[in-house]
Amino acid sequence: MADKFDPYREALVMEQVTHWPDTFDDLDDSERKRLARLLHDTAEKASELVYQRTHTGFCRVITATEEDIQRLKTTSS
Repeated sequence: MADKFDPYREALVMEQVTHWPDTFDDLDDSERKRLARLLHDTAEKASELVYQRTHTGFCRVITATEEDIQRLKTTSS
């Protein structure tokens, strides 16, 4: 279940993870890194966001969706 963007947890995010479904297998590594950075830079707009508790704070986990990627491609063009 996805979480809502939480400014409190955001202040405690120590790690960032991006999950890439199989539909994005055609993306090369540099494009994945670029899109992952943009996804996490705009985490408040992510479709699937989860905060996982860690010993030092939180890990922000974003699962890339087609909607997210289309949004990023149109805004970064």
